[in-house]
Amino acid sequence: MTHSRIPLVATTIAAVTALAVAAPVISIALLALQPEPELWQHLIAYVLPQALHDTALLLIGVGIVALGIGTGSAWLISSHDFRGRALLLWLMPLPLAIPTYLAAYVYVDLFEPLGLVHRALATAIPLRDAINWLPNLRSLPGAVLIIGLVLYPYVYLSAQASFQHRGAEFAEAAKMLGAGRWTTFRLISLPMARPALAIGLALVSLETLNDIGASEYLGVRTLTVSIFTTWLNRGSLAGAAQLSLFMLAIVAVLIAMERFGRREISVEFSAENPRLAPRTQLTGVKAWLALLACLLPALLGFAVPLLYLLRETLRRGLLSADTSVWRDAWQTIALASVATGIALLLGLIVIVAQRWRASRLTDFSLAVAQTGYALPGLVLALGLLTPVLAIDGALNTLAAWLGLMSPGLVMVGSGAAVVIAYVIRFLAVPTGFIKAGFERIPRDYDDSARAAGAPEWTTLRRVQLPLLRPALYGAAIVVFVDCLKELPATLLLRPLNVETLATSIYQYASRGSFEDGALAALLIVAASVGPVIWLTRFADVPRGPV
Repeated sequence: MTHSRIPLVATTIAAVTALAVAAPVISIALLALQPEPELWQHLIAYVLPQALHDTALLLIGVGIVALGIGTGSAWLISSHDFRGRALLLWLMPLPLAIPTYLAAYVYVDLFEPLGLVHRALATAIPLRDAINWLPNLRSLPGAVLIIGLVLYPYVYLSAQASFQHRGAEFAEAAKMLGAGRWTTFRLISLPMARPALAIGLALVSLETLNDIGASEYLGVRTLTVSIFTTWLNRGSLAGAAQLSLFMLAIVAVLIAMERFGRREISVEFSAENPRLAPRTQLTGVKAWLALLACLLPALLGFAVPLLYLLRETLRRGLLSADTSVWRDAWQTIALASVATGIALLLGLIVIVAQRWRASRLTDFSLAVAQTGYALPGLVLALGLLTPVLAIDGALNTLAAWLGLMSPGLVMVGSGAAVVIAYVIRFLAVPTGFIKAGFERIPRDYDDSARAAGAPEWTTLRRVQLPLLRPALYGAAIVVFVDCLKELPATLLLRPLNVETLATSIYQYASRGSFEDGALAALLIVAASVGPVIWLTRFADVPRGPV
């Protein structure tokens, strides 16, 4: 292949990648055209009203919890100095290492009758009376609290990035006008952070929509759970596809709200006075209250689930007794590794195609490639089913025409469908990382290499890829961990008799024996902690206190 054709090949691959990302949505739209009049009478009468009601309340409730915890803690840590602040900088994002379904399983186990909390209360009051003190976590309020506790870091990280870069001139102007800290936060810091809060809240809402394990386990009949039961229990692909269109409409509304939240916001900092606002020193009771306010959600969202999983793993001797978990771990690592490698390669191709030959096609391909993360895993699995089965059918037809033995369900039986789902859902991560990495590489490097006669491929290999190494490493870590935690798509597309760590935990919880899956859960958390801690490297900007 000549060097002149490489940009054309990259553009073609980018366009095909965008088509693959769009394929599940197209498939769902076509499936939804199939008439299901009898089913729809049942859905409209008994399913859809409750599903829309619970989904709306869950999204609003989780959004309020995440917004309150994330914004408040980000402001306290970014704008104040107090004892324990350094610990909080790396502790606050750690609930991201706990999948929502794990948190739900742990807290229900802790607060169920005769559970650990019940037995602890029974040491102070009679056992029969202690049960009245237990909260009912298998409810909508319980789901709101549990999911909000593990998803608030999305808002926290976005808000902190905004608060910590607030210029000193704004704080000084507000102080000269007699504004206190609360007034400055409410009238200056909060409006300036609106775009960051909109992004964080959108991510929280998308993750809440994607959840099926926690919602189903806690008895909340969300739209996601309704699609799941309509597909598997009632055996109606068309009905599930029609419900999926409602979910895609909600996703579109969430994205529109995120764009609306970032509208008309332009913050300019003085070139002559680029100082950051100093942090206020807190002492005494105020310092302890600030520490407690930030520490409590981190402990509830991360430390409690982690310690519970450690306790159950050691108490049940799972490290030596449970051999199936290592088989599931190997299968999980294999699927996640293949998906991560493909996602990185396609993400790189999509970005370099746009950089080498910017056009409407490459711009459109990049935009579509980044939409996969907005697709809930369940909807993605449903949308992939028809294309994947069509590929399997075509392979079997080709084998018959060639006189060869039928290969059977190659895509589904080999786990390729799971890998495709992972790549589509998480392709936005490497494209985002790599795009940000390229933005730090001056165009002068490209011009210099071109002037020296080096083609694009040589420039990429010898100049750009070495500079992109941190972005590629970061993207690989995040995609790999996201694949480990993904439950809905894996649950529905995995081959028969193949379990990943996530689906293994789900099966244990479905049988009422989640504790037996504590080691599998612990492995997911252990693999997720490192990348989350890696994020904290960017969590602070040195500033002097006042």
